[in-house]
Amino acid sequence: MALEIVPITLKEANQFVRDHHRHHGPVTGHKFSIAASDGEKIVGTVIVGRPVSRHLDDGWTLEVSRLCTDGTRNACSMLYAAAWRAARHKRSR
Repeated sequence: MALEIVPITLKEANQFVRDHHRHHGPVTGHKFSIAASDGEKIVGTVIVGRPVSRHLDDGWTLEVSRLCTDGTRNACSMLYAAAWRAARHKRSR
């Protein structure tokens, strides 16, 4: 089963977190969200936003607010890598 990175809205990502995470609630804002799919369904999502700490909020720093999967193998590392590539791309523009 090959995983692929797909776009996802904040509303959809928050719903996935609500359905699969045992103690974190929804995020109110974000810079971008990314999902991993097995071709049939979403198996994980990462929500990336501004840092919580004001000292780190320099306009360049981003923070993973939520990363949630259904336990699918390699979904976490795939989502972290995709978030890093997206953040790096945003910075280079």
